[in-house]
Amino acid sequence: MSLPVLRTADGWWVAAEAGAVRVETSARTTGELLADRAAVAAAARRPDAVPVASLSLLSPVTTPCRVVAQLTNYTSHVRESGMNPATIPLTFFRKSSGSISGPQDDVVRPSHVQFLDYEAEIALVIGKRARRVREEHALEHVFGVTLAFDITARDLQKKDGQWTRAKGMDGFCPVGPIVVAGLDVGALALECRVNGVVKQRGEARNMIFSPATLIAYASEVMTLEPGDLILTGTPEGVGPLHAGDVIENAVESIGVLRATVAPPP
Repeated sequence: MSLPVLRTADGWWVAAEAGAVRVETSARTTGELLADRAAVAAAARRPDAVPVASLSLLSPVTTPCRVVAQLTNYTSHVRESGMNPATIPLTFFRKSSGSISGPQDDVVRPSHVQFLDYEAEIALVIGKRARRVREEHALEHVFGVTLAFDITARDLQKKDGQWTRAKGMDGFCPVGPIVVAGLDVGALALECRVNGVVKQRGEARNMIFSPATLIAYASEVMTLEPGDLILTGTPEGVGPLHAGDVIENAVESIGVLRATVAPPP
């Protein structure tokens, strides 16, 4: 059974058919919430729901946390980037914790960035500490699945030669709208739209490296803690963003992550 979890400024909620039910917990971070799963389960059984639409949602992943992103992971995107899927290595990079923003926040283009790109991704929220875990046990360390955008300053990426600035700026990782436990990650499919026009489509079963492989590999390098976020890669169709554009990352079992691109302040 899937279990959708939401976050607002004043607490945590569980979404059900009747609406959202507040989780009675003192947890302030995603990691703390995952240590109080009894409260989450209890909320799922209560009837006192409010409409989800009445809530102002924040990212279900709190900061600080690790944001680990797979470099290229869909055959279509590898070919789009001029590389060979048969020889592409498993490579990840880190986005800054400060890049995380919520499902109702704008993506603001910094004044010194000329070319801003979107990359829609399925993201995994770690639920149990993972250190040197075996691939066959890796998904036992996942709490749930959410959606993300890997926003990239493409001109800075090409100029710098490494990606800290290009991918790590404030607001460059919108996350949400919810995190859902109990989903079969391999059965998910994402669709990215810009101003209502479909730009990306990808099925998790077409990933070169499975989510379990990503977690096992990353956990060999660093300890993954509850509340950390794993971005699993983007399919073909990556493209530019302009002020006023509305980007959407949609997965049927999770919902729609939506953001508007704002001009420099």
